[in-house]
Order: sequence, then structure tokens, then C-alpha cells
Amino acid sequence: MRCPPVLSAADAAALIPDGATVAVSSASAIGCPDAVLAAIGERFEQTGSPSRITSIHAINSGDMSAGIAGVDHLAKPGLLARIIGGSYPAGPSKMAKPAARELLESGGCQAYMFPSGVVYEMIRAAAAKQPGVFTDVGVGTYFDPRIEGGKMNDVTPDLARIENLDGREWIYVPAIPIDVAIIRATTADPAGNLTFEDEAAVLGTLDAAMAAHNNGGIVIAQVKRTIATKHHPREVHVPGALVDAIVVAPDQQQAGGIFFDPAISGTEIKSLDDIDRVGFDITKVIARRAAMELHHGDLANLGFGISANVPRILMEEGLDGEVTWVIEQGPVGGFPVTGKAFGAAYNPDAIVASSDQFILLQGGGIDIALLSFMEVSGHGDVNVSLMRKATHVTAGVGGFADITAHAKRIVFSGQFTAGRKEVKLGDGRLEIVTDGTIAKFLPEVAQITWSGQVGAQRGQQVLYVTERAVLELRDQVITVVEIAPGVDLERDVLAKAGIPLAVADDLLLMDARIFTDEPMGLELGAPRRAIVLAGKEN
Repeated sequence: MRCPPVLSAADAAALIPDGATVAVSSASAIGCPDAVLAAIGERFEQTGSPSRITSIHAINSGDMSAGIAGVDHLAKPGLLARIIGGSYPAGPSKMAKPAARELLESGGCQAYMFPSGVVYEMIRAAAAKQPGVFTDVGVGTYFDPRIEGGKMNDVTPDLARIENLDGREWIYVPAIPIDVAIIRATTADPAGNLTFEDEAAVLGTLDAAMAAHNNGGIVIAQVKRTIATKHHPREVHVPGALVDAIVVAPDQQQAGGIFFDPAISGTEIKSLDDIDRVGFDITKVIARRAAMELHHGDLANLGFGISANVPRILMEEGLDGEVTWVIEQGPVGGFPVTGKAFGAAYNPDAIVASSDQFILLQGGGIDIALLSFMEVSGHGDVNVSLMRKATHVTAGVGGFADITAHAKRIVFSGQFTAGRKEVKLGDGRLEIVTDGTIAKFLPEVAQITWSGQVGAQRGQQVLYVTERAVLELRDQVITVVEIAPGVDLERDVLAKAGIPLAVADDLLLMDARIFTDEPMGLELGAPRRAIVLAGKEN
């Protein structure tokens, strides 16, 4: 029986050669093999090796707010020559600027921000010895080679390109052979077979392992523990035959700030009584209005930010379980976790590989996507990936471009203006006392993360939900379709937008129950799928 050695993190780091291409499986604070990444950074500080590596991660590796540095361990001049990621350390840390962002801003390495699902496909293509990935994800956005090509600084050369195939334009990105895969699991048996029983998600661990193995490279697995007996084969997600070294890190977090919660791994059921309710404020108002777009039985994707509160709205209304949530990290069903552990779910129905979850998302297999916006252009474009008037990137695109590529219906949620504001909520009304001074509806966004033009061409139905108004993209025109009771259309909406807004002839008032601090008696729409099936039967 082949038995991969159990090594210290330092000894495992010593296996990585100069110039290697390293795939890291992580999703912020979920599944991050932080002990191994830290050892790589320490080895470089001591010996200057490994140098000039390429790092590939589909979703940000590490979360500084949760005490997990992740990719920041690698962000050293001379160590990191190129990085390809779906997202990166967000905004300024309270302690210091993330090292990865510092390196990117200074041009200290080549850097790409590609949609997370596309990065997973690149790794899978490398495993299968395929030339690359053809995709229409991100057409018309910053990822489109005719716009930015996903490049994050001036020293980064073109990698993506446009190809014509069967009369259609596709974005093509080449597969990049993987030399080293650094993955994380829960338990390794004597043969190196890996199980994920304590993990919040399995992410893209198997794809990364196969990509390195098939390229003659090495696979390093960080685990919480080893056992002396063999795993049941049906419990194994990554076979030991693909694993070359085991590193034990007993203190690895399950998710951001959480060492282990059995309800996240699916071994126990968490009572909804133990989940905090949403406080009555602007974000709850927005989440309530977004929730009103849901139908019974919807398969719905949920993004980070205000939208992440929608499951709590349903719980408060006694409607938990009426919608099946699909999270890009892999959970299906259950109750999505918010905050630093976003990407995990309590009581999930299933936890599939993130690389497989993205196939569902990219192909438009969901009924609705609930996401956030940072800026909206006059064409309906949405920016969530680049902060205006700043030299640093935000968290980046993540799975946003994959999710929005073919989602049938999209609800973008956010406050109407940015900056400090004072509002009065209650009695079914919203009164704006003092407003934010920064317009979020602008002639052009700082970066196009979703294209209104392409969305219109694909027939997507799009709403922008704010605390004072609901807007709809109608023929590439941003149109006000609802305003909040107590809000003046001209003073509080039209005059505070940085662009002209159309106003629907049938302008409505937002439901007054949204603005009252008590359960609103929310009723979801009739199941869409049942309607479709009934129509087919006829």
C-alpha cells in the first residue's frame, strides 16, 4: 500500500521548486491550507526559495479579518512572479494593507482577476490536458480582452483572447499546467485517502490534485488529523494515490472565526432559534424588498453583502426552507452563514464541489440570483470589483461574473447613495433626514463586472433594489418602478442619482410593511417550475 509521508509544514514547503505553478484550493477563510502557505513564505525569507512561482486560486485564499493570511504569505517580491485569482484580500486592513494588494499595486508581480468558475475550469482543463477554456462568462465586462482582459496592473501581459467558434464569439483562456497542488481536508488515513467531514466545503480539491498529478507534479494535503485505519471508500473525496505529502494542522479553522460547528459540516441540525435576527435598519428594508422577488421552490443563488440577509428575512417570516439556496463554495440548501464564514451553510442538503457548483451557475440553472451592487451605470452595468477613487482592488469578482452570465432573473441590492446618512424608519414610511453625498448611479462605473448591454441581449430580467426605490433595466434604460412611502421622487431619487433616470408610467409605492419593525406577513410567489411544467403538459 502506498503511504504518503506525514511531513512538517516546513519540509512540505521544501518540496516546491523555483518557477513552479502552484494551485491553492481555498475560499477566503474556508478550506485555506494556511500552515503550508505560511511555511512557503518562511522558507523564502530564509533561503530565497521557492522563487518566481505562479499562484492560481479560484477564490481568495485567506481572510485577514479571521486571522488567516492565506495568499498574503506568498506576496513577497521575488517569491511571487504571477498570480491568477478570482478574488483577493479586500480593502485596507485595520492593522495594515494586505501584502498581496501592496504587491499588485506596485507592479511587483503579474496579476489577473478572472471569474472564479473560469479559474476552476482552467485547472480542470489542465488536468485533462485540454488546451484551455472557451466561455461566454464575462463577455462585455472587465474580463473581456477588448476591455481589460482581467489584467490588474500595467506589468501584466494579455492572457485571455477572443476566439470565433461556430459563428459565436468566446473568451478563450489557455490551461496552465500545474506543478504543485496545495489542498486541505479533515482526515487522512494511512494511504493518504482524504475525507472532508469537518469542512464547510470541498471546493476544487480533487481537480487541483488531478491537475498536479497528471502533470507529473506533487500534491500537498493539509489535514486536521490522521487516523490509523482506512477510510470507507465512499467517504473519500481525494484518493491517496494522488497525494504526495501530508501536513497535520490540528488548529485549522473550519470557516472564518469558527474552529468547528457540526451544523456546518452537516453532522448535526442547528435550531433556527439559535440564529440571530436582522436588526431593523436600511439593510433590512432592502433585504425585505429583495425577498419579495422570490417564489416557492426557487433555486436561488445568494451573494455576499446585503443579499446575504434574505434567508434571515424568510426565517423571520416562517418561510425557511421554501427556497433552496445555492452558494458558489458548494453548499446546496440549508441556511447560509453570514459574516466572515460566508460560503458555509447550516444544515445543508448537500455540499458539492465548488467546481461542479459553478457549472450549474454558469449555465443558468438557477431561478434567481440575489447579489449586491457598488455602482450602477446609465447602461445598467454593475461594478462590484473595483473601488472608485482608490488605487486598490476590492475583494474582486469571485463568482459574480459566472453567476450573472446566464441567470434568468437578477436582483442587485444596495443603498441608493454612499456616505453617511440619517434616515427615519417606521410606521410604514422612510424619511431621509440627511443623505449620502456620493452617487452610486453614475454615467460610467469604475469597472464593469456585469454588462447591462449583454444582459439585455440575453433577455435577463434585472432589478436594482435600494432602500428608497426599486429600479428596473428596461431596454437598457434604468427606470424607477417603485418608491418608498415618505420619499419624494424628485428630491430623494431623481436629484440624488448621478444620471437621468426614467420613471415608469405605472410608478408604485413600495410595500409599507417593509418599513415597519415587525414581521411583514411575507408571501412568496407561486412556484415557477410548477407553472412551467403545467404549461408543458398542456
